[in-house]
Amino acid sequence: MAIELQVADGVAAAAVDAAFKEFSAGPVNGLDALLQQVRDVVLDDQLERDVCLRVCDSAESQNLNHTYRGRNTPTNILSFTAAGMDGVTVPLGDLALCWPVAVAEAQQQGKTVAHHVAHLCVHGVLHLLGHDHADDAEAEAMERIETQILANLGVTDPYK
Repeated sequence: MAIELQVADGVAAAAVDAAFKEFSAGPVNGLDALLQQVRDVVLDDQLERDVCLRVCDSAESQNLNHTYRGRNTPTNILSFTAAGMDGVTVPLGDLALCWPVAVAEAQQQGKTVAHHVAHLCVHGVLHLLGHDHADDAEAEAMERIETQILANLGVTDPYK
């Protein structure tokens, strides 16, 4: 899986790069290392497909959230799965990470921005794979997977 990172105008690209740098390993950038951990834990052929991560501001997040979820407020991360046609390989989907919301949540929760953003990205990719947290059993299963992936990255359990 390749990941394309897009940083919206007005979002501090250097801060975004610094958040992912914590997870870099030699020549492998932090975002690729994070996604490799997802592949190592979640054995799913869909993870060979590409993902686009768009880091956006509050206004863009609010617009997307309102348009696609009917909620007129910015949110930390949105996942958009790609629909394909028979015989055509399409990307796995797109993630929209709202940088100001993620930074504010990290501060409120006493977490580093890097760790919180890693959690949100893992969470978003799992949604692209079809995982959900609509009921308690699904939520517990998804949280177990997230916790294992994040532990492999040196990130403490975000649910404790």
